Amino acid sequence: MKTFSPFFLLALSLLLASSSVAQHQTFTASPEASDVQFTLGGSDHKTHGSFHVKDGSIAFDRTASTISGTIDVAAGSGTSGNQSRDKKMTNEVLDVTHYADVSFVPHSYQGSIAPTGDSTIQLSGTFTLHGTPHEITVPVQLNMDGSNCTVKTHFTVPYVKWGLKDPSVFILKVAKDVDIDLTLVGHLS
Repeated sequence: MKTFSPFFLLALSLLLASSSVAQHQTFTASPEASDVQFTLGGSDHKTHGSFHVKDGSIAFDRTASTISGTIDVAAGSGTSGNQSRDKKMTNEVLDVTHYADVSFVPHSYQGSIAPTGDSTIQLSGTFTLHGTPHEITVPVQLNMDGSNCTVKTHFTVPYVKWGLKDPSVFILKVAKDVDIDLTLVGHLS
């Protein structure tokens, strides 16, 4: 019967522990490098604008396919280049006095996350807009490069169906859905 030295057993346990720990990672978004772009169709034009990512941290485990955390966007930070339109969006549609944040809390993902390079997953979670939670699943593209990570997704929010005010007026008709392009840039730990 073969016996193993205490040094070999210690080295093996450290190797297995570091391999297990490497699967648990936390992505922390950098608000100044991250970006939320929106596009809203209209009767004769499209409105483009952006919102500010306040903060975000997502913990995940590649081996167990578990994920948790939150991404918060400042609802009152929306800009489209037109002060009067932005004021209406902020005060009447988003009602930021009562609902200052838009958030996403991931619950699960399908697909695999590569330790480096590009990955594509389907991310499911709760998107809270105007104080009301909505379950959504969105396609997510990840790029991991050492401790740097970029997360990108595109999805559509049916904001009128979800209870927000329709900003259309007699002459100007506005789409009932808004397209969102989210880019989160941050680091892994």
